[in-house]
Amino acid sequence: MEVLSIAVFYFYRMIKVTEDIQLRAVLSSDTATLFTVMKEIYASAYSHFWTDKGDWYVNTQYSKEPILKELSEENSENYFILFKGEIIGNFRIIWDEKLAGLSEEKQVKLHRIYLYQKTQGNGIGKKLLSWLDEKAIKKDYNIIWLDAMNEQQQSFQFYEKLGYTYHSHVF
Repeated sequence: MEVLSIAVFYFYRMIKVTEDIQLRAVLSSDTATLFTVMKEIYASAYSHFWTDKGDWYVNTQYSKEPILKELSEENSENYFILFKGEIIGNFRIIWDEKLAGLSEEKQVKLHRIYLYQKTQGNGIGKKLLSWLDEKAIKKDYNIIWLDAMNEQQQSFQFYEKLGYTYHSHVF
C-alpha cells in the first residue's frame, strides 16, 4: 500500500499600512512568538520600573493563557507589527471600550502599541495611529483613548504631538 503525502499550506492575511509597515493578526498559535517579542521589548523599555526587570509583568500578561483570553475577546484586534517583513512589535485595539468620564458613545481603546527601541523614531508609531484614526472614522468612532505611564515622558510627548489630550490619572 502506497502512502500519499499531503502538503499543508497557510496564508497570513496582512494589512498594509504603508509600503514597509504591515499588520498581521496574532493567532492562538503565536503565543510563544508574542511572549518572546514582549520579553525583549518590555525589558528594554520598562525594566527600570521593576526589581525583576519586568519578568513578573511579562510572565503574567504575555504567557499563553492571558494571551489566549485576549485573543478570544470579541471586540479586540491583536496584531504583530511588521517592518520590511520583520516582526518589530505588537498592536492591540479594543472597540467599544469606554473611558470613564467621557460621554461619547463610540470609543476605541488603543490598548497596546509596543515597538523595539531600535525601530522607534522612524515614524512607525505615527503611521499606525494614523491608520487607526482612519479606521475609527470609517466606523464612526469619535474617541481613541489610551493609558500611558507618566514616567515615560517620551510617550506623553509623542501622543500630545499627535493631538491626543490628557484626560486623567489612574493610580
